[in-house]
Amino acid sequence: MDARQANLRTKLEIYRAESGGAGLANCPVRDVIHTLSGRWNSLLMMALAEQPYRFGELRRLVPDISQRMLTQTLHDLQRDGYVHREVFPTKPPSVEYSLTDLGRSMFEPLQRLIQWAELNHDNVRKARTVFDSGT
Repeated sequence: MDARQANLRTKLEIYRAESGGAGLANCPVRDVIHTLSGRWNSLLMMALAEQPYRFGELRRLVPDISQRMLTQTLHDLQRDGYVHREVFPTKPPSVEYSLTDLGRSMFEPLQRLIQWAELNHDNVRKARTVFDSGT
């Protein structure tokens, strides 16, 4: 897709055409946002934006996440190129996670969304309460 701005309908038509009739399988927005929208992804990205962490440090920093889920989330972030995993030849081997250049570039807009969420969380909760009460 070229750099020209297009309306949503045009973009969706382009994504459908590029996917060879497979619907929106080639939609870059859905593809990229899918990983970032995971329950723990933004928290881990926030942590790794501060500094590199070892696995155990991340586990203690985010105590509600299970070891299995932490492993899977880090693996998914690594697969998408946001996180670098480095194994150090110690006994036992230690592993450190850090953001890649791609991860740092993605974190800039994510940080703006995080700040917006912090500023507007009360308003969103109030809107939910009003909606759920039916008034």
